[in-house]
Amino acid sequence: MANEKKLVEQITSMEDDFAQWYTDVVKKAELMGYSSVKGCMIFKPAGYAIWENIQKELDRRFKETGVENVYMPMFIPESLLEKEKDHVEGFAPEVAWVTEGGLNKLQEKLCVRPTSETLFCDFYKDEIQSYRDLPKVYNQWCSVVRWEKETRPFLRSREFLWQEGHTAHATAEEAVERTEQMLNLYADFCEEVLAIPVVKGRKTDKEKFAGAEATYTIEALMHDGKALQSGTSHNFGDGFAKAFGIQYTDKDNKLKYVHQTSWGMTTRLIGAVIMVHGDNSGLVLPPMVAPVQVEVVPIMQKKEGVLDKAFEIRDMLSNFRVKVDDSDKSPGFKRSEQEMRGIPLRVEIGPRDVEAGQAIIARRDTGEKITVSIDEIPQKVDELLSLMQKEMLERARTHRDAHTYTASNYDEFKEIIATKPGFVKAMWCGNQECEDKIKEETTATSRCMPFEQENISDVCVCCGKPAKAMVYWGKAY
Repeated sequence: MANEKKLVEQITSMEDDFAQWYTDVVKKAELMGYSSVKGCMIFKPAGYAIWENIQKELDRRFKETGVENVYMPMFIPESLLEKEKDHVEGFAPEVAWVTEGGLNKLQEKLCVRPTSETLFCDFYKDEIQSYRDLPKVYNQWCSVVRWEKETRPFLRSREFLWQEGHTAHATAEEAVERTEQMLNLYADFCEEVLAIPVVKGRKTDKEKFAGAEATYTIEALMHDGKALQSGTSHNFGDGFAKAFGIQYTDKDNKLKYVHQTSWGMTTRLIGAVIMVHGDNSGLVLPPMVAPVQVEVVPIMQKKEGVLDKAFEIRDMLSNFRVKVDDSDKSPGFKRSEQEMRGIPLRVEIGPRDVEAGQAIIARRDTGEKITVSIDEIPQKVDELLSLMQKEMLERARTHRDAHTYTASNYDEFKEIIATKPGFVKAMWCGNQECEDKIKEETTATSRCMPFEQENISDVCVCCGKPAKAMVYWGKAY
């Protein structure tokens, strides 16, 4: 029993130290390991399996919209990176460079990709000649490198996994349509698969992607009241096309520049799942993304018929991701481990249950236990997983709404930021000076200008001048 208790005690309470709680969870649930390469992490099977489920579902949704997967080199020549001035300035502080190959110094140093806009542009300038070649709707699954000063598992590391979509279109209207389409796809994915509610909106010019005309974002609120940018979609207009000479001959026989978009999601989504749904016992995984949805735990498994019945139940649940914990650990330890790993449902069966033709199903999110006949297990598991997915989203939305505040003047704004973690809705004049002042004085940043605007007041919360937009503000990861 001492070992069983210790497993849970190793997690710091999120109320005492949320940052340490997060680190404890990712380590104890064996999602990742630390690498000898500073700032880089190792994905353990349990962590990578979550990413595989994210990847699989996102990829399916992408392809339904006509996206095709490609793969670009991981190295970018310096001269290529510098073709788009704003873009290179935005990424310069985070770029890692290769200066030697084998025993020889390179004639031109190579950037290890922080993102692949320049590579796609260089490819498109030769690939696109006519309006018949458009649109190009490509995506790649890869890793990128950004030399971050401070790192944190899943949320910020020097190398991370992501997908990056890069599209080229004949008209500005088509590019805008694709930019919005992918943002909506991301929002639906977060809510339907990860059970994470998001706010959709446009980034301010200060916060938009380097080289973009407009950046759209989905923002999620973590349990500690901090925001997490969870996916972005960028409209590049024809800026990159002009820098790289990406032109096509239109139906009127005139040369025109293409209009481009880019959009991406990363492994920080795993961090979001942990921080939105986790509790002091460990992970709580939404059923749709959980690598194991059901764990069958035999009680007193050495008793005749118990282990056989556990495997029989597993076979009955072949439509789900299911495993039997037939290790020699005690039942109490198995329960604690299942809770730590966030497996949505636990099915327990012991000698008395076998005799009675029943089993106990326990929910990870609420702890509720119900007794069901063995014949009813598949139907009940299906019902409970669907119910859990729905209720986890509802709880997360309730938490977000309860931690979303409104401020009509600067004193009120500063008071809320200092004492009430969460989103703050407030009006903004559109000037970066106010954005900078708010960040400097409160450490809060503009998260987005939501598509669903509200008129909280007619003046900017910071300077008192006429307001142009309502903005979600907050402290962020």
